[in-house]
Amino acid sequence: MKNVTDSFVSLGHWPSAGSFGFNTDILATNLINLSVVLGVLIFFGKGVLSDLLDNRKQRILNTIRNSEELREGAIEQLEKARARLRKVEIEADEFRVNGYSEIEREKLNLIDSTYKILEQLENYKNETINFEQQKASNQVRQRVFQQALQGALGTLNSCLNNELHLRTISANIGILAAMKQITD
Repeated sequence: MKNVTDSFVSLGHWPSAGSFGFNTDILATNLINLSVVLGVLIFFGKGVLSDLLDNRKQRILNTIRNSEELREGAIEQLEKARARLRKVEIEADEFRVNGYSEIEREKLNLIDSTYKILEQLENYKNETINFEQQKASNQVRQRVFQQALQGALGTLNSCLNNELHLRTISANIGILAAMKQITD
């Protein structure tokens, strides 16, 4: 490895007079290289660079023009929106004023209808109570009647013997026969 490094170092120490070799002066070689590269770039790249700059300039101008048109359209839309807003605010104020009176009117109507419904419910309640009282009294009457009838039948059955029973049946048959003759 040392031989390779020594050979590069020995190349740097060759005498420069009359022969071709490496120049180890970095500043001098960089300035020469840069000036050659810049000269070539300016000579060949001037047309390309001016075309690129002209295209870029046109795109920027078109963008500015489009932006101005969009800005004008946005301003028109903003003015229309402001006009609509004013109109809506006026309508909202009218609705607000009319709405409060309408709300009060609806509130009174609701209160009246609620009172009427409550009155109807009270009447239904009273009717239901009366109906249930009548139903209960009818049931009590039926039970009293049934108990009285059962008591009377029990008394009759215990008091009646066969002979009395036969006489009662005969008397009832006679009454029915007399009724039949009257109706015929």
